[in-house]
Amino acid sequence: MNLINPEVSAVWDKIQAMANGFFALLPNIVLALIVFAIFFFIARVIKRTVRNLTRDRRQARNLGLVLGRLAQGVTILAGLFISLSLVIPSLKASDLIQLLGISGVAIGFAFRDILQNFLAGILILLTEPFQIDDQIVFKDYEGTIEQIQTRATTIRTYDGRRIVIPNSELFTNSVTVNTAFENRRLQYDVGIGYGDDINEAKRLILEAIHDTDGVLENPAADALVVELADSTVNIRARWWVQPPRRADVLGLQDRVLTNIKNKLTANGIDLPFPTQQILFHDQTEATDGNRTRQREGWPAGKGEVPQSRTISNARSSLKSQGNGSEAGKVEQTPTAQDN
Repeated sequence: MNLINPEVSAVWDKIQAMANGFFALLPNIVLALIVFAIFFFIARVIKRTVRNLTRDRRQARNLGLVLGRLAQGVTILAGLFISLSLVIPSLKASDLIQLLGISGVAIGFAFRDILQNFLAGILILLTEPFQIDDQIVFKDYEGTIEQIQTRATTIRTYDGRRIVIPNSELFTNSVTVNTAFENRRLQYDVGIGYGDDINEAKRLILEAIHDTDGVLENPAADALVVELADSTVNIRARWWVQPPRRADVLGLQDRVLTNIKNKLTANGIDLPFPTQQILFHDQTEATDGNRTRQREGWPAGKGEVPQSRTISNARSSLKSQGNGSEAGKVEQTPTAQDN
């Protein structure tokens, strides 16, 4: 017992010293917490004020988000410095800066991806390649931007889903902004028959476009032949709309294509289905491999050019051969019965 009592007494003395030190610092700790809470409240007020000042200005909305968050962070950091100096009077500002520098390097290695997204978010908010409420296409995702945060950007798809995209992905890859400009050109390929008048079809297509409400007169619509396809002559109809929102695009395209189809069919312009032409070749031993006899699909050569065969002639030939075979079978039948 004599050996244990001094050890217990030493431990008890240390606990009492720590308790006395804590109670001695308790007023400073309470004051530091109050000061930090005040700075935290001030930081939130500053952030909200900056956002309210730029909320009605679409061009400065993203910049307001950046400035508000930076002001909030700086204010909270200043409150942390002052609170620590109240709790630990011997702690100097240079010591805090040195501590933050060493911690920053360690945090940078540990949270490299997070910091990369954070810096990319700051650059996106400052450079503004797109803004809130813009409609963008990024890889397989398309929708309306809901929020641009310092870590990620959220978009709302047209079918009611939310996509969260890291800012580093948006900053280092191509993004299509459908609402970057006031006007947007739409287009659609219309296939007409080879026997139809191309100029007349162009005139009817442009007339149908001009008769559609919502199509801009300037820039003017146009119709261009873009392809001589297997079954159709493809004419590309192009027109401009405003504003270029997704719902407006779909609704206006529906009206334009409906008017084009009705206009063309009412004036006798064919909208043909895909067709395929089947050619019959004479594949007998006498002509097999003879390019001068197999007209379709082979060069005619310099000699006599044979006439192409029609399906009716081929059918008649096959029918006559079939009748001859049946007659031979009929003649053989009585002989088999006699035997």
